[in-house]
Amino acid sequence: MKKIMFLILSLFLAGITFGKCPVEHPHTDVYEGWKLGVQVWSFNRFTLFESIDKTRELGLDWIQAYPGQSISKDIDASFGPSLNAQQRQQVKDKLREANVSIVAFGVVGIPANESEARALFAFAKEMGIEVLASEPKAEQFDLIDSLCTEYEIKLAIHNHPKPSHYWNPDTVLQACEGRSRWIGACTDVGHWVRSGLDPVQCLEKLEGRIHDIHIKEIDEGRDVVWGTAQARIKGILEELNRQGYQGTFSIEYEGNQEDKVPDIRESIRHFNSVASTLKPTGWKDLFDSKLSNATFKKNGWAMERGEMVCNNKGDIWTMAEYSDFVLDLEFKLDKKTNSGVFLRAGEHTTLPWLEIQVEDSLGKAVNKHVCGAVFDVKEPAVNAVKPVGEWNRMTIMASGSKICATLNNQPIQEIDLNDWPEAYKNPDGTENKFDIAYKDLPRKGWIGLQDHGTSVWYRNIKVKEL
Repeated sequence: MKKIMFLILSLFLAGITFGKCPVEHPHTDVYEGWKLGVQVWSFNRFTLFESIDKTRELGLDWIQAYPGQSISKDIDASFGPSLNAQQRQQVKDKLREANVSIVAFGVVGIPANESEARALFAFAKEMGIEVLASEPKAEQFDLIDSLCTEYEIKLAIHNHPKPSHYWNPDTVLQACEGRSRWIGACTDVGHWVRSGLDPVQCLEKLEGRIHDIHIKEIDEGRDVVWGTAQARIKGILEELNRQGYQGTFSIEYEGNQEDKVPDIRESIRHFNSVASTLKPTGWKDLFDSKLSNATFKKNGWAMERGEMVCNNKGDIWTMAEYSDFVLDLEFKLDKKTNSGVFLRAGEHTTLPWLEIQVEDSLGKAVNKHVCGAVFDVKEPAVNAVKPVGEWNRMTIMASGSKICATLNNQPIQEIDLNDWPEAYKNPDGTENKFDIAYKDLPRKGWIGLQDHGTSVWYRNIKVKEL
């Protein structure tokens, strides 16, 4: 009973409840209580908005912003407390559209002047920032501790490499001594390696005071894909799991300046492979990176830069069968794209099965064939699809007889299959083409993506069984 109640509570906190459509897309982190995101200094050649898009491309929900990054090509301002009310709202709107949150900010200097320091904390609170990563002077900590307590924002002391002031964790511990729980460490595990220290031993010293992790894999002074070279990430995660660490991880990848996304994606894959064995949430990729757990015609689908590309040779199906689950995915359309997401198919080649329509239908009146419809059965509440060339996000939940879906932050679908007791007929009196009552559809089966002879792209396809 305790395990069941814990699962229900966890799903509720993630915006998912049994039989009720989630009003927001879920967080799909693989470890319960860890938020893996990007320190957008990794993309310092780009604007904040471009960095947010790259974070979404990687399938992550969190970022750590840094001071001074240009907001966008259309907004002449830099990220920080100097943003005016309109600019702050524009940033919030962009974050919400991308389903990304700024959970940390750094490395940021905290002003010695109280009014200026207070303005920084007020800005952080408004933007939903949980952690300020900084390297304050000793005489600042009384003021900082009081502001942290007042605003309920953590101060994380960051370590740059030797000979910076906080390169040694002993110095960070001395700064934390006698301070409130809001004062702790932003542990840059890569900089410890550059300083000749063992990151796991450093983490052991700071147990109970770790507020944020700048995570990277360093070999001979340079960034490499996690899990390669010295392969320290596994030991780092196991130590943090032992400590019961709950909090943020900020990917800071400074290698491969031309195109970091593929290396970061591989690093995320390694992180998830380790973290999911320690305290799993249940989220996993529906298809692996080589599509080895899928059924499809040869060369019919390909994985390119983390995107599944349809080559118009037939549908693609999971090998595993699913009953009750949450499916979260993104898709991009071309002109006249017609595709769909198949749920609980009992046979690959025999209709019927339930299909959530994926279609280039921007601007069309709501009907049973536009994007988000249960094809030929029930229209979506709204036509929420984006224009051709933009990425859409869809979350689908199947629980018993109930199916619901959210598209681009808008609930679009909520049906009970038991309301379809007749073949060829919908409850509203209209006809459908299916020779079986939808109440009799299988409650377990394969998940598939449709090839309808047009171009379509899918990415970040994740599933969690309920």
